[in-house]
Amino acid sequence: MATNEKNILTRLYIVAGCMFLFAVAVLFKLCTIQFVDGDKYRNLAEKRTIKSVTIPANRGNVYDSEGSLLATSVPKYDIRFDAVTPTSKTFEKYLKPLCDSLHEFGGKPSSYYQNVLRKARANKNRYHLIARNIGYSDYIRLRNFPLLGLGAFKGGLIVEQKTKREHPMGGIAERTIGYERIDDQGHVTRPGIDGAFGVKYLRGTNGKRLKQNIGKGQWKPIADYNQVEPKDGYDVYTTINVNIQDIAHHALLKQLEYYDAEHGTVIVMEVETGEVKAISNLGKTTNGNYYEKLNYAVGESHEPGSTFKLMALVAALEDKVVDTSTVIDTKRGMKRFYGRSIYDSHHGGFGKISVARAMEVSSNIAFATIIDDNYSKNPEKFINRLKSWHLDQPLGIPIKGEGKPMIPEPGHSKWSRNALPSMAYGYNLSLTPLQTLTFYNAIANDGVMVKPRFIYSVKELNTPIETFHKEVINEQICSEQTVKEVQAILENVVKRGTGKSLYNPYFSMAGKTGTAQTEYWMADWKDNKRYISTFAGYFPAVNPKYSCIVVIHKPSTKKGFYGADVSGPVFKRIAQKIFTDTPIVDEVNSLQVVDKPVDEEFEKFYETAQKYKTIMPKVVGLPVMDAVALLENLGLEVEMDGLGDVKSQSIPEGEKIKENQKVVLKIS
Repeated sequence: MATNEKNILTRLYIVAGCMFLFAVAVLFKLCTIQFVDGDKYRNLAEKRTIKSVTIPANRGNVYDSEGSLLATSVPKYDIRFDAVTPTSKTFEKYLKPLCDSLHEFGGKPSSYYQNVLRKARANKNRYHLIARNIGYSDYIRLRNFPLLGLGAFKGGLIVEQKTKREHPMGGIAERTIGYERIDDQGHVTRPGIDGAFGVKYLRGTNGKRLKQNIGKGQWKPIADYNQVEPKDGYDVYTTINVNIQDIAHHALLKQLEYYDAEHGTVIVMEVETGEVKAISNLGKTTNGNYYEKLNYAVGESHEPGSTFKLMALVAALEDKVVDTSTVIDTKRGMKRFYGRSIYDSHHGGFGKISVARAMEVSSNIAFATIIDDNYSKNPEKFINRLKSWHLDQPLGIPIKGEGKPMIPEPGHSKWSRNALPSMAYGYNLSLTPLQTLTFYNAIANDGVMVKPRFIYSVKELNTPIETFHKEVINEQICSEQTVKEVQAILENVVKRGTGKSLYNPYFSMAGKTGTAQTEYWMADWKDNKRYISTFAGYFPAVNPKYSCIVVIHKPSTKKGFYGADVSGPVFKRIAQKIFTDTPIVDEVNSLQVVDKPVDEEFEKFYETAQKYKTIMPKVVGLPVMDAVALLENLGLEVEMDGLGDVKSQSIPEGEKIKENQKVVLKIS
């Protein structure tokens, strides 16, 4: 018995000792946590219950050159309700008035909202959604509703703000203006002006707000104010003109759809300043529609084709290896260079023609002969001339993704004996449309090459922060004599050369067509030929105001592929619409409608309108925007009932009209 009692006591001592040791260990750990790791665990607990949340600043607005809004950040709000915060007395007092207000706001019965909010309170829901993604005016209205108007601490109001980027012009110039995209890896991309100037000007400074974890992964703002208020970004004023942009976009879209082309681009630039007034980039989707997929104008470097003959011509004239009257034998439309045949598009060839005429008719053989005969023994002379115009370098514009030009020279992987004759008519090298246009703009600008410019001012409200001015790349790319000679030749290209289908005696244009084979190295090219159709030039031909390039990739060869047929009409439509909507020369009072059977009727009216400004023209059958521009230029007030072609006009054709008289157009 005594032995058993002794064993029991021993066990009790052991258990008591273990408990004592455990108590000591617990006490030691508590002291360690309290005095050694206390700050660490307190911070960890606070992080798990309270966190600082970033409040994105509103990005600055983007405007066109006339102050029209192109992009803006619109605040959106989610309104939630902490059903636990209000006291029982406060909740009961304001519940019905709140639900009556919600009925007026959301349309559902007041009893529905009462049941929902009572259920939220019974379930201790501290994050009940009242309204999602509402605008500022609705937010102000809701936060003043009964109960919610008491704020976060008494009324349980929770406000969560976010911003959404809006483009008032829709998809027009969206790629150039810029937008935000987040890929699957969470990477943010911002192309265009937004990407170029976003960090420095548009982005602003983010704010901070404290939120508390209320369970189930939900975080509630601790207060209804911000610890650090966000500061909005600066506003950027671009060189884009909304009217010219709209004209360019729709002119390009119409031609892409008609020719079922893969993609295309248009750039319109002010000659003297280099300000880009319009830039449109449209690519075809899998369902056949077109939208701004990529910035082809800036980023796509490709063989320019016959538009490069201008550069070859200026080089030859400047180096005085030929003059405009030098006669070149183009044979019968085919000539071999170093074992390779070069052809002209005209069947049977052009025979012996002058250098000026060779440019007008775009003879590949003539230009290959000029450059090969005069530079084959010293190709660096020709290459250095191109380099003096910076054609081997990117323009250095701030928009991301500018394509790199490629001008081969001896030692380059693409250099061969055929390199020079190929380069003479725009192959075996590459430029972006914007780089090509910059050179044409220099010719229009009497030899002064200016850098393309997309913004002219940055402001905070109405206070200027920074102003951008014209940048000159090359003070004089060639002599005055060469400039005048090539200006005359480019005008003749339209009057009597490859661009003669675009000629209008009442409106002068100058430029060069270009038709380049593309993907010709692929095995299926003979069975499925692909082309790049281009027209580059400026208008008017005398004292030009704007330069423009139109590039259309892979038009349907069943309908046409030459630059004069595919891209030229876009150039002409843009030029004439710009000067119809914004006349600079008194003679320009008409609007030429391309690819419409009403062309002949319009020309008849134009002839009459030059003599009698008070005669009402026939506009039935015209696109409504063309008709509006024409009639407003005659001093009429126009009323229309939609978009499309004009079906009828309230003032009959031939009737005398009065200043500010109203005409109603019915649209089909």
